[in-house]
Amino acid sequence: MKIISWNVAGFRAALKKGFIDFFEKSDADIFCLQEVKAEKNQIEFDAENYYEYLNPAERKGYSGTLIYTKKKPLNISYGLDGFLPDNEGRVITLEFDNFYLITIYTPNVKRDLSRLSYRMIWEEQFLKYIKNLETTKPVVICGDLNVAHNEIDLKNAKANIGNAGFTYEEREKFSNLLNNGLIDTFRYLYPDTIKYSWWSYMGFARENNIGWRIDYFLISERIKNKLKDAYIYDDIYGSDHCPIGIEIDL
Repeated sequence: MKIISWNVAGFRAALKKGFIDFFEKSDADIFCLQEVKAEKNQIEFDAENYYEYLNPAERKGYSGTLIYTKKKPLNISYGLDGFLPDNEGRVITLEFDNFYLITIYTPNVKRDLSRLSYRMIWEEQFLKYIKNLETTKPVVICGDLNVAHNEIDLKNAKANIGNAGFTYEEREKFSNLLNNGLIDTFRYLYPDTIKYSWWSYMGFARENNIGWRIDYFLISERIKNKLKDAYIYDDIYGSDHCPIGIEIDL
């Protein structure tokens, strides 16, 4: 099974920047998008032979998640299902026979860190949500988690300590996910490989590969033996993020 995740930074814009070519060539079983920034009637794209599940934000042109899946799920839920209100369209969960798939667009703390306290609440409730699901089935989580975990995960680590996406608090919450039985699939398979998934539009960052790895696939530890490979498609453009993916036998 191939699953791909991509923060498209505006789906309508990405559709004009090569998204369709990548979507068709990748032929993923499940394709998850974050930061869709659109409602259903604004999306001019028909994914033939896929079921479609969209969770738009109440605020127009903001946030939002979307999943295309070839196999119809048993159940679909939007948001954190009673653990925390989500009017920003940040989470979709699909239940399949053997696992839950969650796509997530984690709130950014903002440059001035004004949303850090909310982010900490979000992280705590998200972990509770995951652990609740894991009582019945393992989970596969993908999306933009808006944090570079370790210094290997961003170009200029020392200069960014304490900045949004690399605060001690955000990094500790990510560590907490791993300490609670989740696997960072790319780092599990490629512990020393330097690859990034997001680049600023400023200062020719992408041309100079001055990036951050803030997009992830996390899986329950008990299915790590089913993981076949993990990918960062850093040659694919169309957003300030690139797609990421895994192959897993589920």
